[in-house]
Amino acid sequence: MEQRNEAGLITKESFRAVGLKWAGTFAEANAGEIRVVHDEMRNRLKEIKHILNPELLLGLSYQINEGGFTHYAVVEVAKVEDVPEGMTTVTLPTLTYAKCEHKKGQKIDISYNNIYAWVESQGYKLHKGDVTHFEEYPMHQDPYSKEPEFVIMIPVEIG
Repeated sequence: MEQRNEAGLITKESFRAVGLKWAGTFAEANAGEIRVVHDEMRNRLKEIKHILNPELLLGLSYQINEGGFTHYAVVEVAKVEDVPEGMTTVTLPTLTYAKCEHKKGQKIDISYNNIYAWVESQGYKLHKGDVTHFEEYPMHQDPYSKEPEFVIMIPVEIG
């Protein structure tokens, strides 16, 4: 059966987030290193002040370079205060995103291929900023799940 991912556009206002930073190669990411960071973030959630949505873990990916990238496992905050040791802050500008849901049982690479194909079919261009994409995970989901569910958001230019 062909995998389908319904896509659409949303605009998300600028926001600040607090959490953990990971940098490494695609091979390290595929080996599960980001899942470890997501697990640590879930376990340290109570250390962060002013969380806006404690049910949503954000995975922000930045600056893809030769062989690797930087990933932040963060939560959105109303204001940054007393950043816990070992954590960092990130600010995202107001952006328009192509958005789709990756559902349990679907293949992640196909979900990504589908959203990028949709962006191209709509005539949108990828946003040329630092953030390449981000994912919204339900906080209760086990980061080691073989069949995760999450929302994919790709920043785009629409004009």
